[in-house]
Amino acid sequence: MSHSHHHNHDGKLSFAVFINIVLTIVQIIGGLVSGSLSLIADALHNLSDAGAILIAIFARRIARKPANSQMTFGYKRAEILGALINSTTLIIVGLYLIYEALDSFINPQPIDGWIVVWIASIALLIDAVTAWLTYQSGAKNNLNLKAAFIHNISDALASVVVIIAGSLIILYQWYIVDLLATIAISLYVIYHGYSLAKQTMIILMQAVPEHFDVDKLTADLERLDMVTKVWHLHVWQLNDKEVFLEASLEFTSAETPHALGKIKEFLKNNYDITHSTIENSATNNFGNNCYDVTQVTPEN
Repeated sequence: MSHSHHHNHDGKLSFAVFINIVLTIVQIIGGLVSGSLSLIADALHNLSDAGAILIAIFARRIARKPANSQMTFGYKRAEILGALINSTTLIIVGLYLIYEALDSFINPQPIDGWIVVWIASIALLIDAVTAWLTYQSGAKNNLNLKAAFIHNISDALASVVVIIAGSLIILYQWYIVDLLATIAISLYVIYHGYSLAKQTMIILMQAVPEHFDVDKLTADLERLDMVTKVWHLHVWQLNDKEVFLEASLEFTSAETPHALGKIKEFLKNNYDITHSTIENSATNNFGNNCYDVTQVTPEN
């Protein structure tokens, strides 16, 4: 991807940060004037949107740096760290908003529904634009940007909930809906924060990717003519796209170079694994920190 293409995407994201910061200021003022906690809750979420996009921009720029003698894998996991930070802030913001909602319920304040509806309507428009800008910048295929995109989408939905709450306050003086709206927004935010945090932790802990079945992969390898036995196997992700494999195999013949080529081709065509390190079990010992596919019961 060209430098100008990256610059164009970063420009879109930077503009999204700017309009979210402006919106946050407007919402906080509107929330204080109207007495609406759900509007202030939406403002805090908008502020977290701006922070999420800033982290996404920063992490993506780091990830583009080439590998060197100290960082032999490169900096690609910077984006996973960015996604983890963003997902964690989603959870923290959600918990804080629930706390504020309960405090507001104990100490209720009058609410101006018209101010709530007008500002939330403006917020919905800006949230939709921000979500579009983030999606256009690559959120579909990038976990880091996906975290920022979910921030934006959840905030757009939050604005819809605030508009409904403000309308019910205007029509029926149902002030409790402001509390219920805040809790609903918070639970939605926490759910997505947890989901993203789980994905990033799987990658950072070098766990087997969720869509991989190690037992099936082992069986498929052992069905190959050149493989007698799979002894040790590692499958992990460097980032949200690249899957790596490391294995210790027992070959059927001494033609190891030829066999390795066939196995690597099999892994690429059937499992989309393009980075693999395969060793002959007769000449290599992976040690005790490997998954032994021959182990039937856990060691005591």
